Parts: sequence; C-alpha cells; structure tokens
Amino acid sequence: MVTIQMNGEVIPSDYADVYDYLGYENINPKAIKQALNEANGSDVTLEINSPGGYVDAGSEIYTALKEYQGQVIAKITGQACSAASWIALAADRIEMSPTAQMMIHRASTISIGNSDDLASDLNALNSLDKSFVDLYSQRTGLDAQEVYRLMCNTTWMNAKEAVDKGFADEIMFQNDKKPALVNADGSLSVKPDMINKIKNLLHKKSTENVVKPLQPTQENKKTDSQLQEKLAILFGKEN
Repeated sequence: MVTIQMNGEVIPSDYADVYDYLGYENINPKAIKQALNEANGSDVTLEINSPGGYVDAGSEIYTALKEYQGQVIAKITGQACSAASWIALAADRIEMSPTAQMMIHRASTISIGNSDDLASDLNALNSLDKSFVDLYSQRTGLDAQEVYRLMCNTTWMNAKEAVDKGFADEIMFQNDKKPALVNADGSLSVKPDMINKIKNLLHKKSTENVVKPLQPTQENKKTDSQLQEKLAILFGKEN
C-alpha cells in the first residue's frame, strides 16, 4: 500500500514552484501523476486535508485517480472542501476522521468584461454545477435536486453526516477501544493571523542571507533587536 499525501490547495502544476518557494503545501496534477506512476499499480491511500482550489487542476487529478489501475482509498484527515471533495470521490473507498469535514458548494469565479463575457462565464458556471451535481448524485445515490440544494447552501458535513448522505463510506477509528483524538487544552501557541506575518519575516531573513551571506563569525548569532522584532510581530505589537 502506497500513501500519497494531499495537503494544501489544489493548484495547476505550473503554479507549484511558486507555492514551494513560499513554503505552502499544495496538490497539483503533475505531482499526483508522478506519485501514481511510481506506485505502479499498487493499492494507494490518499491522505487528504485540503480547502480545494482550481477546478481544472482538480478535474485533471480526479481523472488520473479514476484511470489508475490499483485500488484507491481516500482518508480525509482534516478537510476535503470544494475541488478536494470530488477528488476524494474518485477513490474506491472514502474514510473520514471523526473530526474531519467535507464541504460542497456551487462553482465560483471572478468575471471581467462586457455583457457577452459575463454571460459566457455564467454559462460556464452553470455547466460546472451540472457536472458536480451529476458526480455527487452518482456517487451518493442522492436525488439531483437534493444535491443541488446542498451545493446552493454551501453544505459542511462532519464524518457522520457525510457517511449518512453517502459522501463517505466509513468513519475512521469508530471500532477502536481507545479514543483516537483529543482536543487541545488551552489556546494555540501561535494564532492563525500571526502565521503569515511570521512567514513573511522568515522569508525576509532568508532572502537577506542569500543576497548578503553572513560571515562565519556571525552564524547563528541572534541580536536583541532581532529577538524583539520577532516577539513584536508574534504578539501584534509591531509599529
């Protein structure tokens, strides 16, 4: 059994170098196809934690998974939203962690141009919605109108709800004797809104090191001003 990690946004393959440079996890068709090729027909497990992303990239990945000769098991460990939801549905079997979520909604885009351009984009969105309705309906057995209603309402489903509606086959760990997951006690060490600030700081320092290499005597040296700058950003007290 080969495990393929699917963490981050679903993006086109030619965006991957930018995401990698910035240190952001991503799921792209080229990487998934390469992983499937290396699996060489062996059964594979997809570990999915993704907010979704680009439709075309998701469709390419979905197709590659459906064409794969070995058995594919999807394990949703965090979330499978939007495009990631139908990537998961390409698997022969779908399992969800008790704390995982799946989300489905209507297709969306940003449209610019004259009335003909807007009408064309509207037609494309409606066509995509019909495709998603057909896909979800076929996989779950739900009536197409019910699936469309769920999409219109941007429906979030926990593991039990996803299994009940047919979007997943099994809840992970449900037969274990011991609890598999616990909540964290207290608040997070680093708040979500601090992550990007700290990433920018680290990226800035990394770039400075590339342009102006530190002398051997300066390696690993942390001045008080650098420490204060990092703490200020962490606690939201920068100027």
